[in-house]
Amino acid sequence: MTATSSTAKPTPVTPARGPRRFGSPGSLGPVGLVLAGGISVQFGGALAVTLIPRAGAPGVVTLRLLAAAVVLLVVCRPRLRGHSRADWGTVIAFGIAMGAMNGLFYEAVARIPLGPAVTLEVLGPLALSVLASRRAINALWAALALLGVFLLGGGGFSSLDPIGVGFALGAGAMWAIYILFSARTGRRFPQADGLALAMAVAALLFLPVGIVSAGSRLLNPATLALGSAVALLSSVLPYTLELLALRRLPASTFAILMSLEPAIAATAGFLILGQSLSLTEAGAIALVIAASIGAVRTQVGRGKARVEPVPEA
Repeated sequence: MTATSSTAKPTPVTPARGPRRFGSPGSLGPVGLVLAGGISVQFGGALAVTLIPRAGAPGVVTLRLLAAAVVLLVVCRPRLRGHSRADWGTVIAFGIAMGAMNGLFYEAVARIPLGPAVTLEVLGPLALSVLASRRAINALWAALALLGVFLLGGGGFSSLDPIGVGFALGAGAMWAIYILFSARTGRRFPQADGLALAMAVAALLFLPVGIVSAGSRLLNPATLALGSAVALLSSVLPYTLELLALRRLPASTFAILMSLEPAIAATAGFLILGQSLSLTEAGAIALVIAASIGAVRTQVGRGKARVEPVPEA
């Protein structure tokens, strides 16, 4: 930068127009959006665990999806006309993945602790990070995060309910699909319109399951209030933040950032559910955080002004 004398008037600078980048001042940035969403969803998940004895896992999912759909539809008021068949196909697939991911995950946390459940679930995004990456270094960060995930599970998951483990792995597969269709939905629909429509699809698909499973328990005022809080923390806020982030963040980097979820879940489990951490688990969290920081630094190092597009599904 060239120095100016004390008597010279500074030349006015016109702010550049265009999309914000990673380091834009005054902006949370795509990485910050993902991290904020992760904190919200995991603390919402811990709250949901306390709600499962009241309404059962399918009942909690139903309340979460319904409340989130109502809020998003009222706030976003998405247009129903003017969309192509491909647009509707994308948003319906996004809704199916969202509903399946939620249903499988809550069946998992009904059987195994929150930390191991999220640890297993994050294997889906980790696998996506390797498949979607265009740089070999991201495979290294994914391997480091995978090591942390393994240690966080105590070096193995043989002591856990095998059905719960299966549900968690299934939720991870749906999470990877969710990431891809969230990115595609964000490009096809303005603002959070696609998210609102997909949430409505997920809620409608899951409603019969919740009614059959929980029945009148869904109408209990305390259960409704807690379910609405879970919806805001675990669906409305994090999904909106992630959808916005995926418009500016590669799927590979986003997926590796998701490896922070076990660390956030362990913290939420400790603060809300009283689940403590061992030294091995603390070390595993450190590995996962190191992998995530490495992934972010690699992405920023690719270029200050260029943001890699999210790969098509």
